[in-house]
Amino acid sequence: MSEVTRILNAVQQGDPKAAEELIPLVYEEIRKLAAHKMANEAPGQTLQPTALVHAAWLRLVGHDEPARFQNRAYFFGAAAEAMRRILIERARRKKAGPLKLRKARSLPRSHRPRAQARSSAVTSCWKE
Repeated sequence: MSEVTRILNAVQQGDPKAAEELIPLVYEEIRKLAAHKMANEAPGQTLQPTALVHAAWLRLVGHDEPARFQNRAYFFGAAAEAMRRILIERARRKKAGPLKLRKARSLPRSHRPRAQARSSAVTSCWKE
C-alpha cells in the first residue's frame, strides 16, 4: 500500500491531520494535471493552474463528511473530474454574461437560484 493510499484511508476514517499530510505528497502531480487541463482552454484565461488546484482541493476534501477514495488512482481521477467541472462551470458563467446576471437579480429573492456557499479562497479565484 502506497503512502498516499494509507493517508487517503486515514482521511476516510475522519483523521483531521491526514489531509494536511496528503497535500505535500500530491500537490505537484495535481498541479501538473491542472496545467495540462488549462493548456486545453481558450487563450485569455485568467484562472491560473494553482487557483484551479485549490478550488479542486476544496471540492475533494473541504466537506464535513470524509471523502471516499479507494486508492491514489481514484483520488487523482476525482481531482481531474473536479477540475473539469470547475472549468465547465466557469465557461458557462462566462458565456451567460452580465445579461443573465441582471435578469437573475431582477427576480424576487424567492425565485432566485440558490448559490452554493463557498469559502473566500474559492470565490476569489473566480473573479475576473
